[in-house]
Amino acid sequence: EVQLVESGGGLVQAGGSLRLSCAASGFTFDDYAIGWFRQAPGKEREGVSCITNSDGSTYYGDSVKGRFTISSDNAKNTVYLQMNSLKPEDTAVYYCAADLIKNAGLGYATLYDFLFDYWGQGTQVTVSS
Repeated sequence: EVQLVESGGGLVQAGGSLRLSCAASGFTFDDYAIGWFRQAPGKEREGVSCITNSDGSTYYGDSVKGRFTISSDNAKNTVYLQMNSLKPEDTAVYYCAADLIKNAGLGYATLYDFLFDYWGQGTQVTVSS
């Protein structure tokens, strides 16, 4: 059974940092892309970042480039999202998602959520001003 469990969310002041973790189980980690998405109240789900575990390629949404860093520890089957210089507009529920890499990873740069088949339950991130 595929499981994705997010952790690390919380309340932080603007300018602060948080590191989210996504612990994965039930599939061959190296064969999958892991993405981070977020959804704020009243807004559509937004792609934040993605990593393809087969080759370590990374992708970022424009709103987080230069502030967020995605990384993967394949030995621990865990993907991290280091979030620095947080802004109030980063407030959202953050989800990780997994997809069996297809087509040599083409498409993940779009951060389209429909590409991903498996989803975690989410972790709340709140950034106060």
